[in-house]
Amino acid sequence: GFSSYNGGGMNGTSTMMDFLEEPLPGVGTYEDFNTIDWVREKSRDRDRHREITNRSKESTWALLHSVSDAFSGWLLMLLIGLLAGSLAGLIDISAHWMTDLKEGVCLAGFWFNHEHCCWKSNTTFTDRDKCPEWKSWSQLILGYGEGAFAYILNYFMYVIWALMFSLLAVLLVKGFAPYACGSGIPEIKTILSGFIIRGYLGKWTLVIKTITLVLAVSSGLSLGKEGPLVHVACCCGNILCHLFTKYRKNEAKRREVLSAAAAAGVSVAFGAPIGGVLFSLEEVSYYFPLKTLWRSFFAALVAAFTLRSINPFGNSRLVLFYVEFHLPWHLLELVPFILLGIFGGLWGAFFIRSNIAWCRRRKTTRLGKYPVLEVFVVTAITAILAFPNEYTRMSTSELISELFNDCGILDSSKLCEYVNDFNSTKGDDLPDRAAGPGVYTAMWQLALALIMKVFITIFTFGMKVPSGLFIPSMAVGAIAGRLLGVAVEQLAFYHHDWAIFSGWCSQGADCITPGLYAMVGAAACLGGVTRMTVSLVVIMFELTGGLEYIVPLMAAAMTSKWVADAIGREGIYDAHIRLNGYPFLEAKEEFSHKTRAMDVMRPRKNDPPLTVITQDSMSVEDVETIVTSTTYSGYPVVVSRASQRLVGFVLRRDLIISVENARKKQDGIVSTSVICFTDYCPPLPPSSPSVLKLRSILDLSPFTVTDETPMEIVVDIFRKLGLRQCLVTHNGKLLGIITKKDVLKHIAQMANQDPNSILFN
Repeated sequence: GFSSYNGGGMNGTSTMMDFLEEPLPGVGTYEDFNTIDWVREKSRDRDRHREITNRSKESTWALLHSVSDAFSGWLLMLLIGLLAGSLAGLIDISAHWMTDLKEGVCLAGFWFNHEHCCWKSNTTFTDRDKCPEWKSWSQLILGYGEGAFAYILNYFMYVIWALMFSLLAVLLVKGFAPYACGSGIPEIKTILSGFIIRGYLGKWTLVIKTITLVLAVSSGLSLGKEGPLVHVACCCGNILCHLFTKYRKNEAKRREVLSAAAAAGVSVAFGAPIGGVLFSLEEVSYYFPLKTLWRSFFAALVAAFTLRSINPFGNSRLVLFYVEFHLPWHLLELVPFILLGIFGGLWGAFFIRSNIAWCRRRKTTRLGKYPVLEVFVVTAITAILAFPNEYTRMSTSELISELFNDCGILDSSKLCEYVNDFNSTKGDDLPDRAAGPGVYTAMWQLALALIMKVFITIFTFGMKVPSGLFIPSMAVGAIAGRLLGVAVEQLAFYHHDWAIFSGWCSQGADCITPGLYAMVGAAACLGGVTRMTVSLVVIMFELTGGLEYIVPLMAAAMTSKWVADAIGREGIYDAHIRLNGYPFLEAKEEFSHKTRAMDVMRPRKNDPPLTVITQDSMSVEDVETIVTSTTYSGYPVVVSRASQRLVGFVLRRDLIISVENARKKQDGIVSTSVICFTDYCPPLPPSSPSVLKLRSILDLSPFTVTDETPMEIVVDIFRKLGLRQCLVTHNGKLLGIITKKDVLKHIAQMANQDPNSILFN
């Protein structure tokens, strides 16, 4: 409704309207590629909650509404957990089946993967992968599976299937949902910090990402599904938010939900609910209150159990890479564990620099114009190099599982082909033994696999298909760890009389566990790339079930972080945020430069004066001219141009919507109508058109600092309050404005980086 009052004038009446007594659709919302106002959003939520609490005392219905409002957050977490877990189960089952499809098909039912196909087979344990129900493509087409021609046909079918899967994935992404490519974690970190990217967490993105993630993983490319599952879970959270008014209409509340959804995503990726919550807290979340912590844990648990109920026998069981090491580690083994940490840090720094250089080249050259061709070439190279080596031909998750494995009596893997001497065997414990021909063959194959994984992952991460980095990084570390573990094991076997082995590794004893080294190496490389610490160790513990190995894992994770930080401060996700120019203000880094607010604010010297709106002396036409001639997100409102005394701040979007609606729906509002931002507007001549009152859209308490405020404090204010802009005053007079983009540009300038790399505001 409109408020009006009567006063003197033509025919004794003059009308003045407060146009926004009832909020208009669109007012208080944000445009694409803009930052939300955290202070305003939190204030609106407090007002909403206060109103519900006050009304709950008036009637039983209002009390029930208050209870349902309080419970809605937990209900939303339940729905997110169920949906994210269900989609992860679908992805896991489909990817396992399609990965095996590259090598053959099950005659008992084409929908069975290799493992499920052979469940009912009567083959022995050692020949469990060679059941008659499963046929390779050469057996199916030629009738036999041995010989050169059979090998070539299997090789050809493997490459063809890989190319089909990857090309279908990139074409779907390009045609229907461009936001479905990549990991998604850099963008989710940016969104959680308050940035708006419309469509990034939408329905189409969810559908296409789910389908193409299966295709990309099945193609055999050096990527994982774990990072993209976080994106999938956040899409679920964002879509389900629309069922609840308090999350649909408040961007800050929605980001609390997305933080919990990110935790659920990691939970379904690794079967690690606690690690998922810590990952969300340590790595991706910007605002993480205590209630979000508990809700995140609930969503992560629901997601993990949903996934387990859908696919209880796949890699999605509660422990992804279950390990059962029979021996404790020795203190002296911390030396090779720390060496693995150094390797992980060096690999992480090398990967980040190389990958960012390649992605920058992709963006700045013609290479970026041909994403389909790039995917085709990388897939072809990967498939051609992968097939001859059994450790690159198998899926990366299977490879890591085999590398983590502690050799037992029944193991038929080449990694367990030692020179047997069972005289000293007790139960499942096998003594350290001399490596047999199979182990040496496996070592050469693993060394070649390591070289391939190190280089091919650089070109794969960032292509226009869904691509995670967790599993490829873990694979690099696990291979390096297994190689080092076998080397230390053989050193201890042949030189047990050395001083470093005497007392704890005597001849015939079982003292070195190569699988443990693989596990520590995996943690080191993942930490080197992502710079995770506590959440990484907890994820690895939940991933493997190895509680007693937390100290080696922590030693390797911390070493890899220190080494990688010494070479470059950014993790892979922060590096991609900077590459894309997103306005992300890192909360962990300190600003120590002695600059002041007046050094950063706009306008600078020789710049045009700051664009302002006066509180009661500008017409609708004047304001429309300002809006059309500038691209600013908002405008300071002052008493007058002469005084420059600050009254408040009005957002561009709110101003445009309000003026347009007033022109359409209210009689008397014309180009010459005065816009008034105060309660009491100055008297106008009787013949004047109606005054448009827009006090409702004015922020009367914009954050201000003086021109002498140190930038160290200003940066801290922007980080902790999540500000979009801050006004600069001197003795109460408006001098200028500092936006989040200005702060980011200043930080980049102080770090000798290109300030123009910040693209968005």
